[in-house]
Amino acid sequence: MKNRITDLNDHLFAQMERLSQEGLTSDELEAEVQRTEAMVQIADKIVDNARLGIAAATLVANHGDRFRKDLPMLSGPREIDGK
Repeated sequence: MKNRITDLNDHLFAQMERLSQEGLTSDELEAEVQRTEAMVQIADKIVDNARLGIAAATLVANHGDRFRKDLPMLSGPREIDGK
């Protein structure tokens, strides 16, 4: 399984191709529609998560110097008492 945003596009386009296949029975088409709805719900969450990551990276890039000391997870672990 591939797990990149670009792979998401491939999966969505492949599903569009399955939906447009000629000769699907009504049951097969209904199954593909349900599958599509599930894929879209998951894709929406993946895109929302990517958007959040970009927003966080932009915030750090633009204003990170102001709050980096208060959020060590942004800059990695700090040494405590020389350790």
